[in-house]
Amino acid sequence: MSSPKQDALSLSNLQREEIRVNPYPFYEQLRTQDPVHWDEELGFWILTRYADIDSLYTDERFSRAQGLLRGFDRLSIEEQKIARPVYHSFSKTMFYADPPYHTHLRGLMNNAFTPRRVEQLRPYIQQIVDELLDVAQAKSEMDIIHDFAYPLPVMVIAELLGLPVEDRARFKKWSDDLFAILGTVRRSTHLMERASQSLNEMTDYVRTLSREKRENPRDDLLSVLLSVADDDDELSYSHHAHASPLAQRTGELVHDREAIATLTREELVANINILLSTGHETTTHLIGNGLLALLQHPDQLQKLKSQPALLSSSIEEILRYDNPVQITYRSAVEDAEINGKLIRKGDLVNTIIGSANRDSLRFTDPDRFDITRNEGRHLSFGLGIHFCIGASLVRLEAEIAFETILRRFPNLKLASENLEWQEHPIFRGLKSLPVSL
Repeated sequence: MSSPKQDALSLSNLQREEIRVNPYPFYEQLRTQDPVHWDEELGFWILTRYADIDSLYTDERFSRAQGLLRGFDRLSIEEQKIARPVYHSFSKTMFYADPPYHTHLRGLMNNAFTPRRVEQLRPYIQQIVDELLDVAQAKSEMDIIHDFAYPLPVMVIAELLGLPVEDRARFKKWSDDLFAILGTVRRSTHLMERASQSLNEMTDYVRTLSREKRENPRDDLLSVLLSVADDDDELSYSHHAHASPLAQRTGELVHDREAIATLTREELVANINILLSTGHETTTHLIGNGLLALLQHPDQLQKLKSQPALLSSSIEEILRYDNPVQITYRSAVEDAEINGKLIRKGDLVNTIIGSANRDSLRFTDPDRFDITRNEGRHLSFGLGIHFCIGASLVRLEAEIAFETILRRFPNLKLASENLEWQEHPIFRGLKSLPVSL
């Protein structure tokens, strides 16, 4: 049996450390040489231009739900047996759903992110930021990721949901395990087994907490969701295990049900997990990547210090320049042509947001970090019906974090030039960011 053809433009290159440190020249190579590229090695399409990705995000011929299903189909039979419960759980989230099911879920989850509810979190976020920085100040040094950028959003999302903040280490482990098996690069059986175990643990945890919340409801999102949740698991995967091949694969039967004003218990667990996971990953890496960019561009850092009103545009430029979520994917539900390339029904399509945000056809001098840039929308929070539901909360956390850090520590400096980046191809973030205060 012949080995797969080596593809110089394959996303498998993201596993190489030298590209993981700075993937943007590789993205530029893709955009220049073949912006709608068939990845021969991994067997899917790659889109890298802003205009193509911007268009695809609102194109009904491409599906998030089917993208998840195609990712599952790419696993071996043995891998599918292990990973099925996790993919099934993800299929019941607004993140991987299409209308009308997506509309049903998003309508219920919007309760978490009304302007009033988000703004009510401002004093709490400021308090947590101050407390974390108080600890760091006593030591005159800190690891921005471990000491600040990780605990902050986990504590905030726990407060929003009404989860005990002392359990945040468990939330982090569960979400890390579940997201570790998603993405463009093959994952090991060990990671899949760990993800399945974490899903079981999280399900048990949320069920126990839900019983407590039903008896003593509070003004938090979990209490709100429980008020519209079923008491039983009438649509659970096990009850439909023999319904159809499609339902057996990921439980996608749920996408065909009528949109009703309730959540099943599985939907509740799945969507709480997605909020925990994406909520902390995005904010953690936005703060880490942003402080790194500012420290590596002292002229921009000084400009922000002298003109605090630039904070909002600075956050948008950080999101464009080195965004936390680099890749999303969809599957074609019918044949579609993009720039002369025929994408067949069922083909998986990876959209490289990190590339789109550095596209010279959309942004002037895109590799330049410029906090005064005013060139319109980046794609870091997505577009259309899948625009990030927590974008306002992420921006608020970043605003308070950057303002407070730069005000309290005007002499902030990198403590090491040897920085290590996470391996996950979807999320871009540092493992640690040591600084002196």
